[in-house]
Amino acid sequence: MTALYRTEARAHPEPAKRVLIVDDSRSMRSWLRTVLSSDPRLEVIGEAANAIEARDFIKANAVDVLTLDIEMPGMSGLDFLTRLMRARPMPVVMMSSLTAAGSDAAIQALSRGAIDCMVKPSCAYGDELMHDICERVFHAACTRPSQLQMWLQSQSPAAAAPSNAPPAASRMPYRRGSLILIGASTGGVAALETVLPTLDPHGPPVVVVQHMPGNFLASFSERLNRQMTQNVYLAHENRALESGDIVLAPGNDQHTELRYRGGNWYCRFVPNDPPALHCPSVDVLFASAASDARHVSAALLTGLGRDGAEGLMKLAQAGAKTFGQNEDTCVVYGMPKAAKALGAVQNELSLEKIGPAIRDSRVAKRRDETQGMAEH
Repeated sequence: MTALYRTEARAHPEPAKRVLIVDDSRSMRSWLRTVLSSDPRLEVIGEAANAIEARDFIKANAVDVLTLDIEMPGMSGLDFLTRLMRARPMPVVMMSSLTAAGSDAAIQALSRGAIDCMVKPSCAYGDELMHDICERVFHAACTRPSQLQMWLQSQSPAAAAPSNAPPAASRMPYRRGSLILIGASTGGVAALETVLPTLDPHGPPVVVVQHMPGNFLASFSERLNRQMTQNVYLAHENRALESGDIVLAPGNDQHTELRYRGGNWYCRFVPNDPPALHCPSVDVLFASAASDARHVSAALLTGLGRDGAEGLMKLAQAGAKTFGQNEDTCVVYGMPKAAKALGAVQNELSLEKIGPAIRDSRVAKRRDETQGMAEH
């Protein structure tokens, strides 16, 4: 197999992250071991064919990160994840099929504390896929205990049904042309489930890019629609966005752009040509709204890479309000960090403060505009 990484001599090399592979398929375990062992930052220290073997191995060994199959005989990966997060929280990367059942379970896993979820390869795979797997497992292994604690808190009864009712002062008509944009990747499911309920359900439409396969996005939108008072759905082309809409950009080799006409925002789809690393792309979404950005608020949440950084910069330069999740609450401080380095982040906040800050800044701006009109 082609070597994916070059090991450079370092005076004080950091210890490799210790990986446990949990999968009932011997061939999948063997393939994952080969892939992960190609990265000098990772060391596969064990394999388990089921949840019982995994439990016993974790009790006897120090493990930094698990790869966990969702669909296993006996105790499912989802049930094992739930028990693991209660008894001994640690970073977990789920491996899922692209079946409808697998996609729904993957979203449940991400909401219950899994750091990431990857699609099991079918038959064709190359160096790019293997590199991506190593990157995601490594960054999951680097997750700090405080970040895992945030996921656990999101499962508490109080957080499971967060209040969708913002302060009464925020319930004022929003200006036509107002829009909220959010981009997220690794760790984004739990992050979005924290931010979205704090936005004004009577406020501007919200458009979201979350990096994940199309089947996962469909399951995620259905889950959010069941949980929230807003109308959550996958974007439709040329459908006017309305108050109370939360729209997720679909995948399937197409990006979602925005167009403003006649006082309304509309989504439209464009092909992924030339192929971008991420599809849907946060950069494509953000940049498409820069031409009418005076009443746009945009936030970049946790994620690996730099997708969204340049788009957020274009929005900031065009007059939009921009927000970035801070390092302490990010699973991976990649996308917000890249945007901050460009000078695109006007307000860097902890995850729980981003939604209220977007809501309050919109209310304050609308109030100022209303008072200005009254004075004239």
